[in-house]
Amino acid sequence: MTEYATADVLVLGSGIAGCAAALAAAREGQRVLVATKAERPADASTDWAQGGIATTRDSPESLKRDILTAGDGEADPDAVDALVEDAAAAVEDVLVDTLDVSFDGDGDGFDYAQEAAHSEPRILHVDAATGRHLLRPFLRHLDDHDHVRMLEDTAALDLITDEGRVTGALLDRDPETGERAATGAPVFAGSTVLATGGIGDLYRRSTNPGGSTGDGLAMAALAGADVEDAEYVQFHPTAYDDEDPFLVSEAVRGEGAVLRNADGERFMPDYHEDAELAPRDVVARAVAAERDATGEVRLDVSPLDFAGEFPGLAETCEDRGVDWEAGIPVAPCEHFLCGGVAVDTEGRTSLDALYAVGECARTGVHGANRLASTSLLEGLVWGLRAGEAAAGDGWTPDPGDPPELRDRDPDLPAGFADEKFRRLRRVMDEHVGLHRSGDDLRRAQGVLRRLKGEVDSYVRTRTSRDLYELRNAAVVGLLVSRAAAENPESAGCHHRTDDAAPEGTPDAGH
Repeated sequence: MTEYATADVLVLGSGIAGCAAALAAAREGQRVLVATKAERPADASTDWAQGGIATTRDSPESLKRDILTAGDGEADPDAVDALVEDAAAAVEDVLVDTLDVSFDGDGDGFDYAQEAAHSEPRILHVDAATGRHLLRPFLRHLDDHDHVRMLEDTAALDLITDEGRVTGALLDRDPETGERAATGAPVFAGSTVLATGGIGDLYRRSTNPGGSTGDGLAMAALAGADVEDAEYVQFHPTAYDDEDPFLVSEAVRGEGAVLRNADGERFMPDYHEDAELAPRDVVARAVAAERDATGEVRLDVSPLDFAGEFPGLAETCEDRGVDWEAGIPVAPCEHFLCGGVAVDTEGRTSLDALYAVGECARTGVHGANRLASTSLLEGLVWGLRAGEAAAGDGWTPDPGDPPELRDRDPDLPAGFADEKFRRLRRVMDEHVGLHRSGDDLRRAQGVLRRLKGEVDSYVRTRTSRDLYELRNAAVVGLLVSRAAAENPESAGCHHRTDDAAPEGTPDAGH
């Protein structure tokens, strides 16, 4: 194994946020190394994104109002301003001019879709599989870029720090040889950008790809970075009701699909004046309440030409044996972390030379509840901003003695990490899910502290990806449960049952 590797900018993650950061830094002439756990392309969350990417069209103020309203009073207006000010230019520069993404049209221009909590149609999309049509050409473009090097199937194990400055990361694969590194392969960089995605693996049912263990958030927190709004975990209201769910895009309701309970009753008008197009947190809690009361909720797609307008979703239903003509069984499902590593409008964290973008970052845009189809836009805008800022740091790392992890004890029994993960998910589902209470959160923290202690004792003497992922998941579980316990007031997707109207009653959801 080589002693260490270097880069001007190290990007951890390969979704739209990581790709945008890499592109921006490379445009400044920086040597960029992108290390990602994903094996392209379907392991990155961006590839799973369905609905589309929100735009400002002719009214940035309208988009700002909708984001602030959906965020339930917790979004940062300055961050939202930064998003809407850059939105049109970022989409045109990267997605249209550079990547030549073929967004759906209506004959006269783009076919803008309507989604929940948006006051007008403004969503650029490709069928209901927008993410893959953005990410795959983005990855190909970076493959051909002289200043970018991609490492797939490579996990970051820990950040390297020196007196409050992040100087790189330890990877589980040697960047030069491609071999597994038993004690970690150090990469020293002038700047490091976290773009590691979400936390779906902390819950039994999630719309995230496997491996979404909150790595960037955990590593940053362990290194001392500030974390904010971790309690705001968004649950999507319409995921297929199964142990192996798939997302049924918000856009389907935007085109006229309605939610019905097991009695065939359309119930959303009783919960919110915008009915199926209410904010996600409202719809998710209403769906949960109706499932509890009647046994089932189905998404009735008969008001639209489902197969014609959403052929990809219709094909998925058919492949999974779902008779969509009879309505698609749906239930809330973990979807998106609105908080994360606290950053400014350039993606800077509280640690020198460390940036965070995408779902692992808390930009302040989403507040307590993310507006539909803003995640791709936020990742693009903050990725570009952070990549340019990271390129301007102008610092050459002095590696010194490369750190080494310990790998001296025998491998753990097969299934060890899986069993611990099942325990973690059970705790998160039961106590830190769609509804929380003080008692539940205290129980969760007790279990999670014990679990993290157990895992730490193994991590000290063993180096393996699954152990570090388990450690990261336990750290993030504690961050989420602690933030939820410290916030006694319900807001958006943080719903305290000890601060709420009785469940199942109209208008109790918001």
